[in-house]
Amino acid sequence: MTGATHKATLPREARLPINRCNLPAVILGGLSFQRHPSPLVLDGVAELHSDLFRRLALASTAERATVFQDYMTVRFRLEWPEEAGFTIGSGCRKARTKANYVKAIRGWSFDSDSREGAVLKGWVESRFGLTPRYHREPLRDPSADAYVRYLEMRSQGLYGTNALEAQLDLVYSYCQYELACRHPGARHVTLYRGVNRLSEYEILARGEGRQHILLLNNLNSFTCSRERACEFGDSILAVDMPLSKIFFYCGLLPGVLRGEDEFLGIGGVADVSLSTL
Repeated sequence: MTGATHKATLPREARLPINRCNLPAVILGGLSFQRHPSPLVLDGVAELHSDLFRRLALASTAERATVFQDYMTVRFRLEWPEEAGFTIGSGCRKARTKANYVKAIRGWSFDSDSREGAVLKGWVESRFGLTPRYHREPLRDPSADAYVRYLEMRSQGLYGTNALEAQLDLVYSYCQYELACRHPGARHVTLYRGVNRLSEYEILARGEGRQHILLLNNLNSFTCSRERACEFGDSILAVDMPLSKIFFYCGLLPGVLRGEDEFLGIGGVADVSLSTL
C-alpha cells in the first residue's frame, strides 16, 4: 500500500464530536481501529441492565436467545403497550406500538433505505458518532434537503415507539456478548458485499492492485458467504470486519433475519479488496 493510504482517516464531516460509547468516533471509525480493534461499550447499558447479563451468564448456549427475547418483552412491555403509556386517542396509531427492535431489523433487511433503515442509521450516529453517508441519496451536507429528509424518516420511525433506540442498545450489547462466548479471542470476521460500481463508494485512497481504502456508510449489510455476495453485484468487496463492529447477524435471534447469511456492520474507514466473479 502507498504512503498516502496509511494517512487515510475518518473525515471530519463523517463524525460527530461526541458519542455514547467508550471510544470517540475519530478512533473507532478510523483505519487503525479496523486493523487493531478493541471492545466498544455503550454508555450505561451494563449498569442499567445488569440483571439481563446475570441471566445470560447462568443460561446455556441454547437458552440465551430466549432469555434475551423474554427480557426485552418484559423490560419494554412489548406485549402490553398500555402499561408503557399508550392510550387510545393519544394521537399515536395502534400499529406504532408494534414498532420494536425486531420490526426495525426486518425492515432494514427488506430495504436499508426505508424508515426502519433511517432509525438504525440514526442509532449508529447517536451511539458511535458516525454520521450516515447515504440514505436513498448521498448525505454530505447536514443543511441540505437530503439530510432533512433522512431526519424526517428517522423521526417518523421513532415516533410512538417505546424507547426503540434503547432496545437497539441491548441488541448490539447482546450480539457482542454472544460473539465473545462463541468466538473467544477472535477479533475479525471476513465479510463480503456484492457491488456493481465502485464509483458509488467514497474512495479515500487507492493502493496497489485491487486494494482500496473506502469510507463506508455508518451501517452496512454484508454476508459471510462470498457465493451469496455474487448474487448482488458483478464485483465483490471483501473486508476484515472487527467483531466489535457487528451490530447483528443472521442466526443471532431465531426468526429475525432469514437467509443470505446477513451481517449488519458498523462503518467508517475500511481497508477492502475488490475482486470479480
